[in-house]
Amino acid sequence: MSKYEIISDSEIKTKKVAAIIAKKLNIGDIITLEGELGAGKTTFTKGIAEGLEVTRTVTSPTFTIIKQYKGTIPLYHMDAYRLENSSEDIGFDEYFEGNGICVVEWAQFIEEFLPDERLSIHISYLETGERKLTFLPVGTYYEKIIDELFTDSLFRE
Repeated sequence: MSKYEIISDSEIKTKKVAAIIAKKLNIGDIITLEGELGAGKTTFTKGIAEGLEVTRTVTSPTFTIIKQYKGTIPLYHMDAYRLENSSEDIGFDEYFEGNGICVVEWAQFIEEFLPDERLSIHISYLETGERKLTFLPVGTYYEKIIDELFTDSLFRE
């Protein structure tokens, strides 16, 4: 599995990177987001939403588990944080195999329900206050998407 990294010095850059990725996504695509509280997972999701032309304000679905947004492709924003130590399946397959794009925060808590192929992104704090975005594409489909984006000069700005 290949690993790619970007350093983001602002919420604006994090959203821009996510919006660029969103333009390459298709129905049925899955993105998982890992990172500490406040690392920027929801900020990244807001960028995905912007790229999909979602007009509603995107907020963390921590207490509702799943929020749905209408855009050029529907966006299913999931937060599995409250599902730690739970084996309850709340119908993830319906979303993962549905007609939208799924973004899952705290995906490690529902690992057994996740599709084998997905784009895993880890967001971590740096001492400088910047964020390191580490992209771990799982499967050739996601490897191709990320490889294309990292060779695109706009993605590296």
